[in-house]
Amino acid sequence: MVFGVAARMGGMLLPSRLAERITYADGALCAVLDEALVCHVGVVVDGEPHVLPTMHCRVEDRLYLHASTASRMGLAARSAPMRVCVTVSILDGLVLARSAFHHSLNYRSVVIHADAALVRDDEEKARVLAAFVERAGAGRSDQCRGPNARELAATAVLAVPLTGDGVDTAVKARTGPPVDDEADLALPHWAGVVPVQLVAAAPRPDGDGPVPSGLAPTLAHLDRPAPRDAS
Repeated sequence: MVFGVAARMGGMLLPSRLAERITYADGALCAVLDEALVCHVGVVVDGEPHVLPTMHCRVEDRLYLHASTASRMGLAARSAPMRVCVTVSILDGLVLARSAFHHSLNYRSVVIHADAALVRDDEEKARVLAAFVERAGAGRSDQCRGPNARELAATAVLAVPLTGDGVDTAVKARTGPPVDDEADLALPHWAGVVPVQLVAAAPRPDGDGPVPSGLAPTLAHLDRPAPRDAS
């Protein structure tokens, strides 16, 4: 099965090809954002394009980006909101077809065009930074020292709306087996899918003490059974 997701697409995000990979399933955008641990943020600073990897977390209808106050993103957003393109991708499988042309990937991806604004409210910033830590481990924000004044001053948090005027979002995905030409189905070459999954290995302690539960909550773990392919 080949499918995809789109929501609130403007002109720049309307598909120019493979529109069948766009879907409108409820919750698909949030599911991809919540599972992925890294996003890439495209910005133009002083006329030059930059694509920067960073952490993100979603709180309701906002996506928050983690940055340094001395970084390009932190400095550029200091005076006013800046236009960004945020992308998130999750690789689910290598698709091997009988022909070279039809080799592909199973994946889920998100693209967001919106204005990113610096979070200036101290309480909101503290809540979001705790949410970032929770992505590493459930309950982790209560299991470590919180940021001090110097650390808070060095950390920038940018808020990206997921709804509203000026916001375009799209979710695109592919699942299932290869789609070979009918004439190639009789060829002797192996075809199929090699599932790919980001998993957490056994924790490596730095010091004494028991390993807490709930680490890497969005990832599969080597000691858990792998999920079955829904396709």
